[in-house]
Amino acid sequence: MTRIGYHASHEQHAPSALLRHVRAADEAGFACAMSSEHFKPWSRAQGHSGHAWSWLGAALATTRLPFGIITAPGYRHHPAVLAQSAATLSEMFPERLWLALGSGQRLNEDITGLPWPEKAERNARLAECAAVIRALLAGQTVTHRGRVTVIDAQLYSRPKTPPLLIGGAATAATARALGAWADGLVTVGIEPDKLRPVVEAFREGGGVGKPVFLQTKVCWDPDPARALAEAHAQWSSNAIEGEVNWEMRRPEDFETAARFVRPEDMHACVRISDDLGQHAAWLGELAEMGFAEIIVHQVGTRQDAFIDAFGRRVLPQFGA
Repeated sequence: MTRIGYHASHEQHAPSALLRHVRAADEAGFACAMSSEHFKPWSRAQGHSGHAWSWLGAALATTRLPFGIITAPGYRHHPAVLAQSAATLSEMFPERLWLALGSGQRLNEDITGLPWPEKAERNARLAECAAVIRALLAGQTVTHRGRVTVIDAQLYSRPKTPPLLIGGAATAATARALGAWADGLVTVGIEPDKLRPVVEAFREGGGVGKPVFLQTKVCWDPDPARALAEAHAQWSSNAIEGEVNWEMRRPEDFETAARFVRPEDMHACVRISDDLGQHAAWLGELAEMGFAEIIVHQVGTRQDAFIDAFGRRVLPQFGA
């Protein structure tokens, strides 16, 4: 059965608040969780961006939930340091972490001053970093000179079981490339018809039999007008489609690009409703696709009310 999880959005909430929310999600019956990993928010209205790796230690220590995190190696994060971070958490909290690797976003990675390459080169760097991380988690001593440089690296504190190395993809082309090296796929979306080609491409690229995880966006509020207004206020900067998402440098750039996004346009990327039965039906359609986990991201600010409502009315329909 598909596990329904809670998404911890570091762009939208202070780390201390997120820790309270994920504890509440654990008590409410969410089966798993996922953490974003940003240096900047998508917009100034979101207004936060805590250090996810620091936060994960506290979250794992104070809940029973397994967690996933998606990050971009090779820019802000050297792959050897990422491997050490994941190994340390997995040694302390065995088999409760999966590590997703993505090709990155200029909004976050540009702070180092490294050149921001085209997508094909970013994918090649991602695969190279993933190989370094996998070798280190397997106990190998790694020296590597390529798109990234690693000299005589070895992890001395490792878990008995390494975390899954998941590939992150939003398009079919990227998902197909990930199938060659990733232990699974994580993608994002709300509509089965748009998600199906991404999942199929991953399978075609070598992902047959590997788990697939989904992060899906919702905005629930007992007041339907407020649900729509919250989705627009918090997530309109994320409603822009196409490659521009990976190229803009500042939250202000996203705000400018999204200035013509209307509240009614938000239905294209966020499931918005005051009806908990409708939310359960939407999640049921996604669960039929066979995802191992569906991580629910409530883009509205009222997290406590959402966690309570979904815990009482939605999660029991999925065996929680």
